[in-house]
Amino acid sequence: MPKVEPSPERPAATAVGHMAPAGDAAPAGAAGELPAKQRSPALRVWRNRNYLLFELGSLPQSITTWIQRIGVTWLAWELTHSNAWVGAIAAADLAPMIVLAPIAGAMADRARNAMRLLRLTKVLMLLQAVLLVVLMYANLMSIELLFALSLVTGVIHPYASAARQIVLASSVVREDFPSAIALDSALFQSCRFIGPALAAIMIVWWDVGSTFVSHIVGNAILLATLMFMTIEPRDRRGHIRRSLLIEIADSVNYARGHGAIWPLFLLLAVASILLRPVQELLPGFASKVFNAGPEGLGWLASSMGVGATLSATWIALRGRIEGLSTWAIAGGLILVMATLGFAATDQLWLGLIFAGLTAFGINTMSTSIQTITQSVVSDGMRGRVMSLYSLIFRGLPAIGSLVLGSIADNIGLSRTFTIVAAMSLCVWGLVALKAREIGAAVRRDM
Repeated sequence: MPKVEPSPERPAATAVGHMAPAGDAAPAGAAGELPAKQRSPALRVWRNRNYLLFELGSLPQSITTWIQRIGVTWLAWELTHSNAWVGAIAAADLAPMIVLAPIAGAMADRARNAMRLLRLTKVLMLLQAVLLVVLMYANLMSIELLFALSLVTGVIHPYASAARQIVLASSVVREDFPSAIALDSALFQSCRFIGPALAAIMIVWWDVGSTFVSHIVGNAILLATLMFMTIEPRDRRGHIRRSLLIEIADSVNYARGHGAIWPLFLLLAVASILLRPVQELLPGFASKVFNAGPEGLGWLASSMGVGATLSATWIALRGRIEGLSTWAIAGGLILVMATLGFAATDQLWLGLIFAGLTAFGINTMSTSIQTITQSVVSDGMRGRVMSLYSLIFRGLPAIGSLVLGSIADNIGLSRTFTIVAAMSLCVWGLVALKAREIGAAVRRDM
């Protein structure tokens, strides 16, 4: 399918999506400084004021997101000691993305001001954390209420994600786009290392409820920084509004017709369903396979955070699109092989190494695919196509977590993930055969 061209009235040098305020980028070539284009991409991106504010607020909120996520999964395990229930809690958090992501993406593409939608979602996230704290300390928490509150997060997240993708794209000029996306991922993944480590300490020293308190603070900080950002509303003149279903169908057809997006989305989908659920089912690995308790859970999750952070940082420092499709495919192979190793051992120190490698692999793959998609997609399709990405990466693991958690209760976690890793290797081989065509499609649409 031919690439849909961006709106002609949008100047090439402006930020993607919204029009960036003129004062956002610092002047280049000041005395004693390198011209902006000669600086390292990972350093140059910070000249964008809105991006700096966005990341300063996102960093603490991302840390507390991981803290609360570990708290929720460990609480689910303590309440039930069931892999199926832990998988169900993960599914409640992730599954709504499958249904709501396309709708949220279409709504975000329609909106003139995605910042308002993003702020609203963060207010709702804060209120959800408050409810967790109240129920926990009032001794009213049950697995059913935990499931319901996880479902609330799952419903909010598609809208938050769609708005976030547009605001992120609007906070930088186009030349800084690859580094901005990869740095955003690197910061988030570093929080994935810090957050679980802090969660393990908080659970041992205080209680699970303290992890929910932290997320109230994190959401409040992000809301405060969002108020200082000055993203201009998008110019929607000339936009023909059609039904949501038609606009969603357009985005699916657009993705299917793209020589790079479709096969990479297929690879990501298989990994999300069959391999990514290792992360959601870590409490069972920590308790039953490694006999390590909440401290082991924190170490395993932090090891994954280290692997993902190294991957995202490397992509950010690399700072260019060329060759990323090759690394996306290579990341898939690393993920498959590391999952096989993780499932084959009951030694915690080996488990930590393979856990880090699984995260390095999936983050290399997912961040490369996200960067490629954001760079080649047309502006009018951005919210919808990136919501398809979110549906795959965040929504499909819900199916995998629920199904694989139930299977693991019958045949064991290690055997389950050995089988699905072998299945994933077959699909990886099919996508790898199209590596040249994928790279050519990326180069064509850059």
